[in-house]
Amino acid sequence: MSEVGSTPQPTETPGLVGGAVAPPGGLVESTVEAGLEVKVRSQWDYARRRFLRHRLAMIGLVGLVVIFGAGAFAGYVAPYSYAEIDLNNILHGPTTVGHHFFGTDAIGRDYFSRVVYGIRTSEEVGVVVAVVSSLFGLVVGAVSGYYGGWIDNILMRLTDLVLTLPVLAILLVAAALLGQGSQWRVTFILAAFFWTSIARVVRGVFLSLREKEYVEAAKAAGSGDLRIMFRHILPNTLGPIIVNGTLAVASAILTEAALSFLGFGIKPPTPSLGVLVAEAQTNPQQWWLTVFPGLVIVLIGLCINFVGDGLRDALDPTQRRVRA
Repeated sequence: MSEVGSTPQPTETPGLVGGAVAPPGGLVESTVEAGLEVKVRSQWDYARRRFLRHRLAMIGLVGLVVIFGAGAFAGYVAPYSYAEIDLNNILHGPTTVGHHFFGTDAIGRDYFSRVVYGIRTSEEVGVVVAVVSSLFGLVVGAVSGYYGGWIDNILMRLTDLVLTLPVLAILLVAAALLGQGSQWRVTFILAAFFWTSIARVVRGVFLSLREKEYVEAAKAAGSGDLRIMFRHILPNTLGPIIVNGTLAVASAILTEAALSFLGFGIKPPTPSLGVLVAEAQTNPQQWWLTVFPGLVIVLIGLCINFVGDGLRDALDPTQRRVRA
């Protein structure tokens, strides 16, 4: 018999680990069966979902895939070589006859093929400039922001010096003296001036993150400076780096087109969009020689800016639009 006033003890149910008490009714369901399982998602997964919901970014991404894909596979997309001459078809307008979709130029070269090969050249310039300048700016900004002091002063004064230079004038002189019309020479000249913006962004992020608790904990655990910079702090700066790197592609393509149009960038016979627009000035009555390469430049700029806007919203939740 149990004593009066004693608390009744819960009975154990067979099959429950550790004598766990069965719920009322004796029904035991796992969290999976009950639909209560928790899916763990990383910040990159949330960023991907936000990016996929950004309509303009998706439109820009599809446009970039189509345009850059045509340039990357120019040998398969273009019906002719960019240097192939047909003297029987000189300055013909756009037509499907003979697959001259964008017409022909002054010596009978298929203009659609030249535009496609021009996309490949401009694409290579833009991507290489963005990658090289982002890597260099990342190193400068990380070292400057993490160490501070006199190192920060020297690197930032150098960055300010480059920023205060008249970029277009310096690029024109450098391209004329050092570029020599070579695609890769012009590419690295552009990269030498495009690293400053990303360096300042990375420096600002490193200045704020180096005071965080996890950085202090890493130092207390004996981690070296390089490990702290590139293992603990760098992953938290990838958002601004990716956004600025994406926008640098458009800026590099537009700058290269401007230099080539002025005659200081890439020189024929290498086709680029800027070269095509410059060559079209000798035949101003033939509108297709200017419109098609110029339209492609505009579309590339719009698509990259749409993608950059979507990446900014996705990687920085504070920039998200407020929906009604």
